[in-house]
Amino acid sequence: MTPTVRRVTDPLDPALSAFGRIQEASYYAPDMLIPAEYFGQMISQQDDKRENVILVAENGGEVIGGTLFHLLGSGAGFSSFMGVAQSARGTGAARALHSTRMQVIREAGLAGVFADAVHLDTLSAADLAAEARVGSDPKLRRVKLGALGFGTVDIPYWQPVGGPDGGPLMDLDLLYSPLEPADSVPLHLVGETMRAYWQSWLGPERAQREAEALAGRSGHDPVALLPATQRPGVFVGNGPQKS
Repeated sequence: MTPTVRRVTDPLDPALSAFGRIQEASYYAPDMLIPAEYFGQMISQQDDKRENVILVAENGGEVIGGTLFHLLGSGAGFSSFMGVAQSARGTGAARALHSTRMQVIREAGLAGVFADAVHLDTLSAADLAAEARVGSDPKLRRVKLGALGFGTVDIPYWQPVGGPDGGPLMDLDLLYSPLEPADSVPLHLVGETMRAYWQSWLGPERAQREAEALAGRSGHDPVALLPATQRPGVFVGNGPQKS
């Protein structure tokens, strides 16, 4: 049976907690994700600069996957998470979720959606063991992201917080899925989208500084989109090492 996808608009919809359980079970580091108890509040609090969207994929009324993403005033969206229950992998749920997500992006007048994802080369033995425990494969994940239309943004990227001792989280790459096929993305769109995304948890001044620093690490405008399986060029051969 082909999964159906719908947008959740009721903060009391039980699909939110079902999606939260999938998020907890399907990602190797769930403590790094937005907790499910905030989902209802997030979809209720919208403004003209940020709209939070949750889609769920269902099969026979059962939630088998979902995605949380944000429509931003920068001109693009950012995906915080997309996941499918282990028992439902291979059903087309991820493609159905992304297809509907891109439809929402188009209807909002945005250019595409950004996301970030770990790469096999940045993960420690402990991380890889955690991935295995939830039945996920970081290498295959990047292959699947590429199949959905994402490419790696060729810019050194990290989350400003979330790493050791509260410092930057260095094991992620920035990816982008444009509505229309493209081999690059405007630098301004990269910087403004990350500023808008980071602002809610870093504050406007810190978010602006971090976005300017991110843009300053690029040597090109527009920025090339590489295959999703690749890391940004600056990291090849000298990026963060496994521990």
